[in-house]
Amino acid sequence: MAITVTNDLGTVSVSEDLIATLAGYAAVENYGIVGMCARSAGDAIVELFGRENLQKGVWIEKVGEGQVDVSLHVALQYGVSLPAVSQNTKQNVRYRIEELTGVSVRNVNIFVESIRVQ
Repeated sequence: MAITVTNDLGTVSVSEDLIATLAGYAAVENYGIVGMCARSAGDAIVELFGRENLQKGVWIEKVGEGQVDVSLHVALQYGVSLPAVSQNTKQNVRYRIEELTGVSVRNVNIFVESIRVQ
């Protein structure tokens, strides 16, 4: 399924897979996030075969014309501030998606699935 963005130059369709990949990149580049957690059995199977899956742990939901909600399932580093890491991650994910695709991000939801010691 694609998200359509219309502006004065025309119409652009952006796939949900592209948005999920961008969100995954934006999330793991933040300090304190050590990885993404599998959100489905399909993610876990892909992980078993050793393929890189940048959409792992990312759920995109279309909520309106050119607007999405993003849910991230993450693993945090032990000892980091959960509020600080989540706020930075939300801002970074929203900025990357909106600047690179033109799709508006309504909400970024973060679900901490595990804490890891690095």
